[in-house]
Amino acid sequence: MAQQGKKKKGGAAKVILAVLLVVILTAGGCLLAAKKEIDGSASVQSAVSVSIPQGSGVAAIANRLKEAGVIRYPHLFRWYVGRQGAAAKLQYGEFELAPGSSYDAIIAALSAYAQADSVRLTFPEGTTAIAIARKMEDAGLCSAEDFLAEANTGDFSSYRFWQYVPDDKDAPDRFLKCEGYLFPDTYDFLKDDTVHHYVETFYAHFDKQITDEMYAEMEEQGMTLPEVVTLASFVQEEAGNAQDDNVAQVFRNRLAEGSPYPKLQSNTSSYVQSDADNNYLWNWVAPYYGSWDSIPENIRTAYDTYTCTGLPAGPISNPGIAALRAALVPQPDEEAEDAYFFVTDRKGNYYYARTYADHQKNCDAAAKVNKNLK
Repeated sequence: MAQQGKKKKGGAAKVILAVLLVVILTAGGCLLAAKKEIDGSASVQSAVSVSIPQGSGVAAIANRLKEAGVIRYPHLFRWYVGRQGAAAKLQYGEFELAPGSSYDAIIAALSAYAQADSVRLTFPEGTTAIAIARKMEDAGLCSAEDFLAEANTGDFSSYRFWQYVPDDKDAPDRFLKCEGYLFPDTYDFLKDDTVHHYVETFYAHFDKQITDEMYAEMEEQGMTLPEVVTLASFVQEEAGNAQDDNVAQVFRNRLAEGSPYPKLQSNTSSYVQSDADNNYLWNWVAPYYGSWDSIPENIRTAYDTYTCTGLPAGPISNPGIAALRAALVPQPDEEAEDAYFFVTDRKGNYYYARTYADHQKNCDAAAKVNKNLK
């Protein structure tokens, strides 16, 4: 019996050694394959066209390269790009890449292609659609007219958010369909690209901002995406800072059912006719139509927050993600939780009040601060 036990033990040892040998050989084979992939093949094939969309991360780029047959192992490519610290260098656009090329050659091609033929532009949060279009024109990319025309009438149905934005026939009082959805950020635009792709760059980025959780929250609250974006645009214009949540709460209090003050009454969109004010109607809508008196009456009425009840017909700028989140789920300080009014002074202080009488006191306090600054 003892001898049989030894035979079994010896047999098990041989099995283990065999398995280890297989593992070592397999690992060695994998390492050789990985090295060959990274270093490239001795026989590079004919180049193929690979399209890398704007905003693509390394994972998405690796998958595109795999689909085109340029590389075999997307995970290996991602690892190598990270090891080389090259992720931020990768560009978007149309590339001619040869299957079998070394990873260094592929990275160099993806990094260098657009640099000499691209324009980098930054659009601050709260930039209006017209201002964005003008900046695109000033950069020599396209005319402002063509940009707005494509942004308002182009087909962007491949993006989820677009299905929630009503067509012009269903929103006759709205100024610009694109307003609010041209997400503000820094972008690299290829020269001689299409106007559609320029617009798509903004829309694709906006689409990524609105998560499944945010859509679920809208449904639970009974809010539409245009309502959230419109409210966020006012939050952006009235705050755009650490007060986003408080300002959003004040506006939501005014919009709540049974509110004693159901109008936003924001000078950022009203009849106030002063270039000194950040006034959407005065500074953007009126010039678009040629003059204040040329604004269609239905649009002027629909955007004047001192006369229209509830939200106006559309956003008044393109808000950032902080304003969008505050508009949807504000986290206000105690002073703003049940407030219906706010005012600011020139030092950037915000004063909140529940009653009009207290609001008047706050206005006096703000005016005193402003006077002392002169």
